[in-house]
Amino acid sequence: MKRNSRLSLALHTLSHMAGEPDRVRTSTEIADHAGTNPVVVRRVLGKLRAAGLLTSEKGHAGGWRLARVPSEITLADVYLALDERLVASGSEDEAPTCSVEHALQKRVRGVLEEIEQSLVERLSETSIKEV
Repeated sequence: MKRNSRLSLALHTLSHMAGEPDRVRTSTEIADHAGTNPVVVRRVLGKLRAAGLLTSEKGHAGGWRLARVPSEITLADVYLALDERLVASGSEDEAPTCSVEHALQKRVRGVLEEIEQSLVERLSETSIKEV
């Protein structure tokens, strides 16, 4: 699952945390395990914290911890917290001058939005505890 590395990093990290939900992990520890930079980890996990999925503690004994029990965090929660789309729908700001192109883009955008909604619904059926 490397199409979206932020989603992959987030799901990988939370799945490990689900195994030991009370354990605090540092950005460096997570980065070493995931093979990435601690700054990347902090950016991704900061979005999860803002969504209420993680808490963070500063200081010598600080780090990241799950904010909820693993069974209450779905894959959809993680996906939506990152505010990214796996299914690109195009921008509504693009205003084609051709009426056929305009109709085509509108129709395709609608189909892609339905696919995106279906994806979120399917992701909501699985918790990180189940992973």
